[in-house]
This record gives sequence, structure tokens and C-alpha cells, in this order.
Amino acid sequence: MSEGQCTDWLGGWEGYQVEGIERREATGEGTSPQLWIRLAPQVGRRMECEGCGEAVEAVHDVSERWIRDLPVLDAETYLLVARRRLDCPRCGPRLERLSWLERYARVTWRLADSVARLCKVLPIKHVAEFFHLGWDAVKSIDHASLEREVGPPSFDGVEVMAMDEFAIQKGHRYATVVVDARTKRVLWVGRGRDRDSVRVFFELLGKEGCARIRAVVMDMSATYELEVREHCPNAEVVFDLFHVVAKYGREVIDRVRVDQANKLRHDKPARKVIKHARWLLLRNRENVRRPDRIKLDELLKANRALLTVYVLKDDLKHLWDFRSPGHALRFWKGWYSRAIRSRLEPLKAFARRLVRYLPGILAHCQWPLHTSFLEGINNRIKVIKRMAYGFRDDAYFFLKIRAAFPGKPG
Repeated sequence: MSEGQCTDWLGGWEGYQVEGIERREATGEGTSPQLWIRLAPQVGRRMECEGCGEAVEAVHDVSERWIRDLPVLDAETYLLVARRRLDCPRCGPRLERLSWLERYARVTWRLADSVARLCKVLPIKHVAEFFHLGWDAVKSIDHASLEREVGPPSFDGVEVMAMDEFAIQKGHRYATVVVDARTKRVLWVGRGRDRDSVRVFFELLGKEGCARIRAVVMDMSATYELEVREHCPNAEVVFDLFHVVAKYGREVIDRVRVDQANKLRHDKPARKVIKHARWLLLRNRENVRRPDRIKLDELLKANRALLTVYVLKDDLKHLWDFRSPGHALRFWKGWYSRAIRSRLEPLKAFARRLVRYLPGILAHCQWPLHTSFLEGINNRIKVIKRMAYGFRDDAYFFLKIRAAFPGKPG
């Protein structure tokens, strides 16, 4: 094999052969050596129309363009390609189909693939600096790769979903994420959490897709609940344990703790203990370290109101342990009665408000779903956003999220 044939084979430029190679050394600090390669079409090669794929013999015209390829031995590699436009009888003048170069592209397929793979672990700025490409060029390559990878949203076979929100920017700006609860695949991401924003997803899902949905797990969001009930006639709304207990912590434990601290304004040491016990009261007992557990026991022993709300918080969690709606309802009635008799206004108000959400809580008996995996997805979304120092292009950001969660076989 001659030197030219060896270079052709290693280069993988199908249909072209090397006519000349020039190496230019680095010109200064921060620059790299460059390799300039001239390619010429191979004589007698079968030419295919990029439009229809049929063999074409006539050449309409030829134009030269410089194309970037993967670096060779740390040298930036540039290819001068004689790009042929064929005179196709079916499509008219069309470019010749090449397996290693996309239409109008200024980089080869393999360089684009390397850029896209590196964009999965590095910000665009760092990838651009590594390959000595423009920021916009790298983003465009990655965006196109993500579109090919994830494709348009597919809702085939989806019957059980989870919905949640996540912060997209500062200033209480949110987006909604919808996930297949069985495969953990992100189905859709959209900016906003109001009804108009969420309705876009159900319009994409279509009437048949909406009718196929059997259960949707969510937090206690009225927006999500109303949209699901309006568009999915066969779906059960399931409220997640985590969000209900978190709401109990904010509206009951925090409020009672502050009220009890205010009653002790003349006893500063005792007031300080209660004020600084927030996380001790909100944390699950099994997650409390032994020294802190002693403090918790002493606090609950000394304050009856805090003991009441703490015990009822643990009891409320057991409502999600039942698989029989009848037994769960009976347990709820007992819990509700104790909450109303507690004479603690924040607890009584919370219990009365929770009555409206009872059907969604009891639906957990039939559909034992939760959104804990969504919290993991939201944490990963934060990492994606932080790695890029934020996103201004929603479409690109949402493609990143969908590509990060392709799901597992159902």
C-alpha cells in the first residue's frame, strides 16, 4: 500500500483521495499545529444523489470548501474538499451524497460526533476551546445531535405518569416535567406551571393518549390536578406522601414551633431551644443522630404541643401504608378526629384543608406511586443547568433533559 493509499484508508474519506498535505507549526502560545489536506474525488466512483439516492453520472458543477476534521496527532486538521453537485434527472441539481459529511456542513460527521459526546460532560465554552471551534458552532452541533438522539416526543404505551415542577431561573420562574412513572423516561418539559403552560402537553398527548392514562402522581398542585381531571377522564390523581408531609411541616410544625417560642419570650434559654429545633422536628426520627435524638426526646417531653404535632406527623405517614381503601379511610377518620381535638389551630386548619385531597391520597391504595425518583431527576436537572452556567435557550435545555433521562425498558 502506497503512502497516499494509506492516508486515504486511515482518513476514511470515502470517495476521495489525498492530493497533498501541508503541516503548519503552532504560531504562538495557546495555538496548535495545523494539518491542511487537499482531497480530490476518486475517478470512476459511483455518485449518488443526496435527495433520492439514485446513481447519477453527470456533474452539474464543483465547488471547493474547507472542512474541519478530527485533530491528527494534536494538529488541527482542515480538508479542502471538491464538493460535487450532480445533475439528477429526478431532483435537479443536488449535492453528492457522502457518508462522512453532511449537507452544507463545515465539520465531518466524526468531529461532530466527538463534539456532541464531549458536550454531555463539559460546558459548551470548554468544548469550543478544546476543539478551537466557535461557541455557536459547538452549540449548533450539539443541538442537532440531541434532536437526532431523542427525536420528537413519543407517548406510545404510556399509562402512568408523574408530574412535578423545577426552578428554571431565579425569580420564581418554573418549568414542568412529565415522566413515565414506569420507565422513568422524561416525556415532556415545558416552561411554566400554570394551566395554559401544562395544557400544551395534553394537546400533544392527544385524545387517545389522554384516554389511555390510568394514574398520575403529583404534589398537591391544583394546576396539575385540574388539567389531569379535564383531559384524562380515566386517570386517577395520586398525591405523593413526600409533598403532603412537607406541607405538614411548613404549615403545622413550623407554625406551632413559632407559637410556642413566642409564648416563652421571657424565658430566653427555653425560647432559643425551640427556635433552633426546626430541622430536628422536621427530620425523620430514624435519620436523627443519637446525640440529637436525646435533645429531641427532651424537647418533646417538655412541650406537649410540639409532641402532639410530631406524633401526628409520624401517624399521618402510615396512611400511605394501606392497600385497602376501607382500612385507609378508617385510619384517616381516627387521625382527623385527633387533629381536630388537639386545640392547635394550625393543625386543625391543616386537617380540614386535607379533606379535599383525601380522594387523591386514598388512590395510593390502588396505585402505590411516589415522586421520589422525580426529586432525583430535578437534582440532575440542577446539575445540567449549573454545568452550563444557566440556559437561555429553552428548546436546547429541554432536549438536554430528555437526553439525560431516556428511561429503561418497561
